[in-house]
Amino acid sequence: MSRKVRYLMLVILPVLAIFFQSTLFSSYSIKGSIPDMVLVFVAFFALLNAANQSATYGFLCGLLEDLYMGRFIGINALSKALTAYAIGRLQGNVFKENLLVGVIAVLVATVINALLLVGLSLSVSEIYNVDMGLFISIVLQCVYNTIIAVPAYVWYYNSSHHGWLRKTGEN
Repeated sequence: MSRKVRYLMLVILPVLAIFFQSTLFSSYSIKGSIPDMVLVFVAFFALLNAANQSATYGFLCGLLEDLYMGRFIGINALSKALTAYAIGRLQGNVFKENLLVGVIAVLVATVINALLLVGLSLSVSEIYNVDMGLFISIVLQCVYNTIIAVPAYVWYYNSSHHGWLRKTGEN
């Protein structure tokens, strides 16, 4: 596949993720929690790429999400960039072919991102109710994201090695 197709797919994935989050998954929320599909794809990208590239991709995906949501532009961009950087730092030390590694990466990314979002939200004086409900919401999102991660990682990993997301020059 050409480099242009890969980049196009890397743009389309977060757009589709936001679309599905705001339509299909919002209809199936559990106590107001829905999966963060953008974060799932950012975690996959970070697991398979260098930390600096991952941070850039995380920032751009988070910025797209911020622009769509329209409040506190930059919070998702910063949290997803830092989360992607952290996961990207681990990518050289794990066996990425294992499905469990992809699922654990999404779980860790969800926790890191949630903590960053709470911290950043509190720092900009957003009224944030830090109580058991917030903890339950984070746990539910972890469960939702890891369930989504299973089929999504199989597709993403295969596509990054043999399909549309493959880097040029790779077999």
